[in-house]
This record gives sequence, structure tokens and C-alpha cells, in this order.
Amino acid sequence: MDPQMLIMLAGGGMFVLLAILIMGGQSDASKKRQAMVSTKKGEKPKGGMFSFMKGGDENSLRRKQVEASLGDIEAKSKDGEKARKTLKSKLIQANLTTTPQTFMIVSVAIGAVCGAIALFLGLVIWQAAGVAVIVGFGLPRWILSMMIKRRQTKFTASFADAMEIIVRGVRTGLPLGDCLKIIAHESPEPIREEFARVVEAEAVGVPIETCLERMYDRMPLSEVKFFATVLNIQRSTGGNLGEALANLANVLRGRKLLREKIKALAAEAKASAIIIGVLPPGVMVLVTVVSPDYMVELYTTSTGHRNLMIGAGMMMAGIFVMRKMINFKF
Repeated sequence: MDPQMLIMLAGGGMFVLLAILIMGGQSDASKKRQAMVSTKKGEKPKGGMFSFMKGGDENSLRRKQVEASLGDIEAKSKDGEKARKTLKSKLIQANLTTTPQTFMIVSVAIGAVCGAIALFLGLVIWQAAGVAVIVGFGLPRWILSMMIKRRQTKFTASFADAMEIIVRGVRTGLPLGDCLKIIAHESPEPIREEFARVVEAEAVGVPIETCLERMYDRMPLSEVKFFATVLNIQRSTGGNLGEALANLANVLRGRKLLREKIKALAAEAKASAIIIGVLPPGVMVLVTVVSPDYMVELYTTSTGHRNLMIGAGMMMAGIFVMRKMINFKF
């Protein structure tokens, strides 16, 4: 072959190779810049089929993790429902150090005293025994329920403020443990005591999930359950804890406002029920004081005792029905 032809072919090949290097040797950064420039405003750059599949997999995986966490929390809650209704759990919820055995002994003693008083007033043995059973079994448990309800009401009144303390602390960079310590030192009772127990348990190595579960056992409220659920999901799946707790605080404040509104709307019905329930025994006492001879047969004869028992039973049934009508669940 002619040497000039070889030189021309070699020069053409070098030119083609140089053009390929110039046109196809762009870096990934330049390709990304071109893609961003060529993309219209408001339009997301195309990432290809594989990047879309990767994003979908991440979202589905996170959704599955949240569902699994909620399932575990719900299962643990159902397992502990029966245990929270026992006498021992109720004493713990009322923040009493009394053992169930001591509580039962006190109840029996109260019943025996009331039965003896009934015998002294002239009732028959079986009537005195009925009074002893009713008073000994019902009165201590009613007082215990009132103590639990009063403590839970105080806890609910300030729980949203405690959530706000955690939100502000997390947003300023404080860890969750320090926020819990602030609540344990500066919040009113019984929130201070409950969070102090959580902080003490966490300080000795107890996981936060177990601490919150014990807190729910001592204070079985929906607000505490919501708080435990948010923290458990955040620790297992990640996310913005400050935003989640801020939303929770707004929900708790909304529940509180709704609760107060329901109480205001039901106040008239409750006042009417109290008047209707107090009026019959009040009239009986007043008539007895004003005209004792008129009521003497009611207290001294067997027919009068029977009528008293029937009247007391009907009054208790009526009070129970009225209580069910005005006691709204929220």
C-alpha cells in the first residue's frame, strides 16, 4: 500500500478517536449538571426505572416496620389489660403502698363495724349481714376508684405541657433523656413522680420501652399509650421526634378541650341527677326530725323495714341508671 495512504488512514483514525474522547468522556458531574439544566422548572429529573423501584422499596419497608411495631404494641397492650384490673394493680394506680391482703382486712373490718351498728339499731341478723357485705365490699373499692380517678385527672391536666417540654428540648438539641429529667424535676405531681421513676429505671439500664410500659401499668390512660407508641415507632423506624411529639401535644390539647366541653354540656344533667337522688332521703330525714311519731312505724315494724329495703333498692337502681346516662365516655 502507498505510504501516503497509510499516513492518511492513521491521521483519520487518530482524529476519530480524539472526537470520541471529547464527546463521550464527560464526567458524571457534568452529566448531572446538564440534566438539572435541561429539566424544566417544577419537574423532577428522571432517575430511571431502578431509582424509582429503590424509592418504592424504601417506602414499603418503612411502612412494614411501622405496622410491625404497632402490632407488637397492640399485642402487649391486650396481654396486660386483665392484669391492670386486679386489686394489686389498682392499689399501684392509686399510688398506695398497701398490700392487697391489708386492703381486704380493712374492708372486712369496716363491714363488721357497719354490721354491728346495724344490729345495734335493731335490724335483723340477715339485714345486718347484708349491710356489712355491701358496705365492706363496696365502700373501700369506691374510695379506691375515686383516688385513681383523681390522680389520673391531675396527670392528664398537665401531660400536654410535659410533651411541649420534650418538643422544645429536642428542637434545641437536647437528648430525650435530659428532657425527661427536666420533666421529672419541674413538673407538678403526679407527672413529676411518674417521669422520675422512668428516669431512675432508665439510669440503671432498663430500656425505654419497658419504662414506658411500666408507666402505662401505673397510669393506664390513652395519653400515655399514645406517648409510648410514638417513642417506640420513632426508635424502631426513625423520623423527626420533635415533629411527632408536637403533633401529639396538639392532639392531647384538643382532647382536653373536648373533654372540658363535654363536662360543661353535661353539668346541667348531673345537677338534676344529684337533686333527684338526694331529695327522697333528704325529705325522709326532715320528716323524721319534724314529726318523729309519723315515721316511727317505718323504723320499728317489719313492714316498715321491708319498705325501707325496697325503697333503698329502687333508689340505688335509679341512681345507677342516671349515672350511666350522664357518664359520657371520652
